[in-house]
Amino acid sequence: METSDPRDDLERVPASARDLDDGSAAQGVEGNARLTGTTAAVLLLLLAAEGVTILSIRSLLTVHVFIGMLLIPPVALKIGSTTYRFFRYYTGAPAYHRKGPPPVLLRLLGPLLVVLTVVVLASGVALMFVGTQARGTILLLHKVSFVLWFGAMAVHVLGHLVDTTRLAPADFYHRTRSQVHGAGLRQWSLAATLVVGALLGSLLLSKVGPYLAR
Repeated sequence: METSDPRDDLERVPASARDLDDGSAAQGVEGNARLTGTTAAVLLLLLAAEGVTILSIRSLLTVHVFIGMLLIPPVALKIGSTTYRFFRYYTGAPAYHRKGPPPVLLRLLGPLLVVLTVVVLASGVALMFVGTQARGTILLLHKVSFVLWFGAMAVHVLGHLVDTTRLAPADFYHRTRSQVHGAGLRQWSLAATLVVGALLGSLLLSKVGPYLAR
């Protein structure tokens, strides 16, 4: 009995069908990159605004807390999109392999930046809830993690600045928007994170007065 070579089955697939599969996979890669880039651009604007509040933190604490909470859902979205790219690349997805990984330094820095980001945001939220006894420790953790996070973030932003500048507006220009399917879904996903963040920020504002009183 003759056995067929699996490669023969692949060769019998019409070239147009294989091209369609490759094209769909490439669109998925580019869509992921656009979501990451657009979210990164929004986060940069929010982080810049948050940085301004640090200049007069006591008088601007309400704004500082609101923006901090507003940051959390978009940060989660960006971690999700980059983790998805990481997962697809290291599980051997051909389209993600063709795109290639980020530079080695940025790959090594990525997990550390994620941890520092979580620590900065979590400690900031915790400050609104802990009592006076634990406040000094949590505040120190918040400040130290912020300094470390700032250094890591500066390298991360510079390393991805060109890609972010190219990708962030792509879903908003008519000429480039139609080149990759799912632009509307990506925009609505980002908008939803901002709405959720605004709701979280509004809920936490009631904690600012008691915090200052303590």
